[in-house]
Amino acid sequence: MPESQITPPHTIAAVDLGSNSFHLIVAQIENGQLQIIDRLKEMVRLGAGLDNKKRLTDEAQERALDCLSRFGQRLRDLPQHAVRAVGTNTLRQIRDGGEFLHKAEEALNHPIEIVAGHEEARLVYLGVAHGLAGSEEKRLVVDIGGGSTELIIGAGMETLDRESLFMGCVSFSQRFFPDGRITQQLMDAAVIAGRLEVRPVQTVYDSDQWELAVGSSGTIRSIRDVVQAQGWSDKGISRKSLKKLRKAVVDAGKADNLKLEGLSDNRRPVFAGGVAVLSAVFKALDIDQMRVSDLALREGLLFELLGSIQHHDVRERTVDTLVQRYGLDQEQGKRVAHTALMLLEQVSDSWKLDDPELQLMLQWSALLHEIGVAISHDSYHKHGAYILAHADLAGFSRQSQGVLAMLVRAHRRKFPTPLFGDLAKEVRESSKRLAILLRLSVLLHRGRSSRRKPKLGIMAEKNNIILSFPADWLEEHPLTTAELEREAKYLDSAGYFLSYS
Repeated sequence: MPESQITPPHTIAAVDLGSNSFHLIVAQIENGQLQIIDRLKEMVRLGAGLDNKKRLTDEAQERALDCLSRFGQRLRDLPQHAVRAVGTNTLRQIRDGGEFLHKAEEALNHPIEIVAGHEEARLVYLGVAHGLAGSEEKRLVVDIGGGSTELIIGAGMETLDRESLFMGCVSFSQRFFPDGRITQQLMDAAVIAGRLEVRPVQTVYDSDQWELAVGSSGTIRSIRDVVQAQGWSDKGISRKSLKKLRKAVVDAGKADNLKLEGLSDNRRPVFAGGVAVLSAVFKALDIDQMRVSDLALREGLLFELLGSIQHHDVRERTVDTLVQRYGLDQEQGKRVAHTALMLLEQVSDSWKLDDPELQLMLQWSALLHEIGVAISHDSYHKHGAYILAHADLAGFSRQSQGVLAMLVRAHRRKFPTPLFGDLAKEVRESSKRLAILLRLSVLLHRGRSSRRKPKLGIMAEKNNIILSFPADWLEEHPLTTAELEREAKYLDSAGYFLSYS
C-alpha cells in the first residue's frame, strides 16, 4: 500500500448523520490512544422530513444544514484526513441526484460518506467492542437508529454476522403513532411488525447464538434511563422492565403525555416507536437481559480513523479476503498494480491525481480486476463490477465501493462513459483517468509474463495521453502494438486521444 506523506493529525473527529440525530465527537491522540475532548449532539429528525418521493422537505434540509454549519465551525481547523463523516439510513434513501449531499458537504466543509447497512453495523460493533474491556465472549449487539436497526454477532473486535433491518424509532413512530396517539392496539401492531422484520434472520441471532446482549444508540440508552429511574431494573434493560415500560407508554395515551423520569423532551416524539422496536427484538430473539453501551457508531468511526492513521486500514484486509475467496491470480494482480501505480506517479500532477485515496483505489482495482472470472470469462469485467457494487465490503463507503466497481467495469473493451454519470460529480473525472491508467496496465500485461516490462514513459494533459517506449521495443512486440492501436480507438470514442512511440 502506498505510504501517505501526510502528517498524522493529533486531533481527529467523527460525524454521525443519523435519521434522528446528528453527532460530532472530537478526540486527541495521546500515546496511540484516544482521549475524547468534545461531543456535540442535535436532534435533527432527518428521517421525519423524507417525503413519499424520497426527497427531503425544505424544513428538514434547513435543520440539517444549520446543524452541519455549526459542526463545520468546530471542525474548521482540522484537515480532511482527520475527519470522517458518515450518513446512514435516511441519507441512503434520498433520491435527489446528490443535491442535498452536496449542500451538506459544503456546510460541513468535509466529505460525507454514505455507508450501507452492513457497514453501519460493523462500525457500531467496533465502537461497542472497544468499551467491553477485553471481553471475548460471543455477543449480540443491537443498535436502534431513526430508520434502521442493526443486529450484529461478534467476538472480540471481529464481527461474525451483521444485518440491517428496515425499522427504527422515527419510522415506526411515523408509521404506527403518526398523530402521537398511543393505544394498546397500535403498540401491539408495531411490535408484530417489528417481529416480522426480524423473522427472516431470527435463527441466526436468537439467544442460542450468543452469550451477552448489548444495546447501543440513543433509543436504547433512553429506555435504560427510564426503566432505571422508575426502579424497574438495576442494570441495563430486563425483559420485565421493558414490559412495564411498554404498559406505561400505552397508559400515557399520547406522546405529549409521556412524563417519565429519565426521558428527555427531544426523545419524547419518537419514544413509542423505539419501545416497540426494542420490544420486537427482545421477543423475537428471546432476550432476557441487555447491557447498554455508551459507545456506538461515532466511536467506531474514531477507532477506525485511528487505525488508518496507524496504517491499519480495514479495507486492505477486505481486498485481501476477496482475492483469496475468488481465487484470483495474485501475481498477475500485483504486476498490473505495480505498472498502474508507476503510470500514476508520472501523471499525478498534470491529471490532479495526487490524493493518496486515489492511489489506493487504483491499486485495489488492479488487484481485483479479474474477480468476475469466478462467474464467467465472457464479459468478466461486467460480472466483476456487479460483485464489487453489491458485495459487503468492510471499510468501504457506498461512494468508494461504487468507484471501485466502476474501475473494474471500465478496465477493458468499450469505455463505458455514460456509466460514470452514476458517480458523484467530484469523482467522475478522476475515476475516468484512473480507469485509463488501469486499462493501459492490463493491456501491457495481457501476456501474463513474469518478465519485467520496459521502462515506460507517460505524459497526460487534459484528454491527451502520450506513451513512450524504449527504441525498437514496439517493433519487437507486434501484439502489444496491435493492442495499443485498438485501445486508441476505444479511448477516441470516449473523447481521449492516445498516441505512442
